[in-house]
Amino acid sequence: MATARRARVRVAAAGSGRANVDTGFPVLDRLLELLAAYARFDVVVALPPGEPAGEAVGAADGLGEAISKHLRARGARGYGSAVLPVDEALAHVALEVSDRPLLASNVDLSDAHVGGLGTDVVTDFLRRFAEGAGITLHVRLIAGDDAQHVLEAMFKALGVALAQACRPVAKGGSRG
Repeated sequence: MATARRARVRVAAAGSGRANVDTGFPVLDRLLELLAAYARFDVVVALPPGEPAGEAVGAADGLGEAISKHLRARGARGYGSAVLPVDEALAHVALEVSDRPLLASNVDLSDAHVGGLGTDVVTDFLRRFAEGAGITLHVRLIAGDDAQHVLEAMFKALGVALAQACRPVAKGGSRG
């Protein structure tokens, strides 16, 4: 179990897609539930009640650290890519295990607030997640007007890309 400040975080990559998430932000909880479902990971992320937004973003470190061991497991592919829609929104996520973790994104929803959550919190969350996991993470919005749909497409695509990255390399394949 990895912890980020006072967050409780667990990830089972060989799961069924179950999530028990309580960040104090229902929208972020929903996004992490989508990630777990599309990755088929079992995920627990829990913060003590009443924690500020900074703690929810801090939980991203713990989630990244918990996923990192699966990304680096013997035989794991270490990279993945997915394009997924939600209604009019279409997002592409590509990632690779790296010694230079970063988030590169063209998504700018800084003026949008979804369910009381500033989308800059989501950007911070993804940046901290990439750092905790030790991955290079590219998030590209191909299309989308509705902020909720854009966020859901991003996290669905992230889940699929993570699942690919944790899968074993096929015989005769290489990790890079």
